[in-house]
Amino acid sequence: MTPLLIAALGLLMVATAFLSGLFGMAGGMILIGVLLTFMPLPAAMVLHAITQMASNGWRAFLWRAHIRWRPVSVYLIGCALALGLWSLTRYVPDKPIALLLLGVTPFMARLMPKDIKPNPDSIWQGTFYGTVCMGLMLMTGVSGPLMDTFFLGGNLGRREIVATKATCQVASHFTKLIYFGGIIDQAATLDPVLAAVAIAASMLGTTLARRILEAMSDQQFRTWAGRLITTVAGYYILYGSWLLLSRSSAFAF
Repeated sequence: MTPLLIAALGLLMVATAFLSGLFGMAGGMILIGVLLTFMPLPAAMVLHAITQMASNGWRAFLWRAHIRWRPVSVYLIGCALALGLWSLTRYVPDKPIALLLLGVTPFMARLMPKDIKPNPDSIWQGTFYGTVCMGLMLMTGVSGPLMDTFFLGGNLGRREIVATKATCQVASHFTKLIYFGGIIDQAATLDPVLAAVAIAASMLGTTLARRILEAMSDQQFRTWAGRLITTVAGYYILYGSWLLLSRSSAFAF
């Protein structure tokens, strides 16, 4: 990549890390969509994993007093199950499918029956969501939208949501790094300069968001987080559909 493109991606990573630091979500979803535009899918997944491990790891450290460890430990069980299953198939979707999955995932939890309320402390729900979210992570690069809806449906405060989800996401992105960086046949390489910029930018954006999150109320947090997820998801559904239609048109000729 050219220095100008690396600098532009660095600024984007600061912005998306700020967004994730503020709401605990959405930033990674935006970033992977941009990376898929400029890079092959495996390389985009590796860079995204490194960026998000830095962003979420620093966010978990900043809010470490608010981490709920029971949901984290149960979620890790689901991650291990998903990695085992996906290692057998080594499936890597193409970009239109990945983008459509990115858009659809936020609405999956919302379609659950109303009498089954998301409960991050539930062992069976945590394992189920952990398995599904990790599977989505290995197909689309992010599982945040579905995980966001899961945590927002519980009784956790905004600080607990941000801290606990960040800890879960460190494990998810590390698993994704192992999968795309070592398990699948088309192992991806990464420019070390770009990786260093990604880590620094992610930590900066996360730090900048902390004071604003402190000033928000839990109701403001939930309202704006829900609107943000819906907006970004809708964009990816439209973009993925357009790519599929463009491909179909090309094949028709």
